[in-house]
Amino acid sequence: MTTTILIVDDEPQLVRALRINLSARGYRVLTAHNGATALKQAAEGHPDLVVLDLGLPDMDGAEVIIGLRGWSTVPIVVLSARPDSAGKVRVLDAGADDYMTKPFGMEELLARLRAALRRATVQDTREPVVRTASFTVDLAVKKVYRDDVEVHLTPTEWGVLEILARSDGKLVPQKQLLQQVWGEHYTTETHYLRVYMAQLRRKLEPVPSQPRHLLTEPGMGYRFAP
Repeated sequence: MTTTILIVDDEPQLVRALRINLSARGYRVLTAHNGATALKQAAEGHPDLVVLDLGLPDMDGAEVIIGLRGWSTVPIVVLSARPDSAGKVRVLDAGADDYMTKPFGMEELLARLRAALRRATVQDTREPVVRTASFTVDLAVKKVYRDDVEVHLTPTEWGVLEILARSDGKLVPQKQLLQQVWGEHYTTETHYLRVYMAQLRRKLEPVPSQPRHLLTEPGMGYRFAP
């Protein structure tokens, strides 16, 4: 299968250079020029690795890392013009896998990307199927089964469920869910989440009014409990 790399940077020339070099080596390349688009691309495109600049126009790159780490273990290689060690520590603690300071050599970057992908291949032993006592979520084929019968979900319902199922039981903030499923202009539309969570509970929970798996953290977000 083709390896997909998401490039997140607001410098068009750098993005173009990375796209050309990565495409020439057989990688599939996705791009984003701001943090909101990066989170949406990550949720929809399922990249195998993210190359992330910290100086984005709409949010700090560290916020993007935190958003991704709420539900994904995708390797993240940070590119930054900031040479200070405190900044490096901050993003590595937030969940980045590697850090390179601009300007950098293309061959070194490519070598670091290969190394990050190798480590991810070794470490990613999680089964693409998430099982609960009530239903099963197959992340690979994007289907849900209850009592061995497929449950039909709309694309939006699946988008919400997939992010929650990939979160490893961690809290997924309301803003993050809205941003990744609906887009950056919908981060205050919390009623969307109430509507779609109610629909998912009706389809998947044994007792929708007393959910066991799709849990609400009032005023904060949602949590998936297998």
